[in-house]
Amino acid sequence: MFVTSRSRIATLLLLFAAAGLAPTGASAIPLEVAKKCNSLVAKAFPPREPGNPAAGSAKGTAQQQRDYFSKCVASGGNMDDGADKTTK
Repeated sequence: MFVTSRSRIATLLLLFAAAGLAPTGASAIPLEVAKKCNSLVAKAFPPREPGNPAAGSAKGTAQQQRDYFSKCVASGGNMDDGADKTTK
């Protein structure tokens, strides 16, 4: 009985230690950068039907849009306008 109690306490302590060492979350991007990148994505990948986001994009795939947004955020919202946005 005493051994079972000690193993449960050890297990609980291990779980609490693991929870304490777990990452607390991702860092947030600045609002201005997110807005700028969102507008750049909308310009680079125009919607198939204006006003209907469910219709999809006239250019590129959803993965290409996500990649472009991620690249934009990584560069701080400064994207080269001359680059081809639809190629991988």
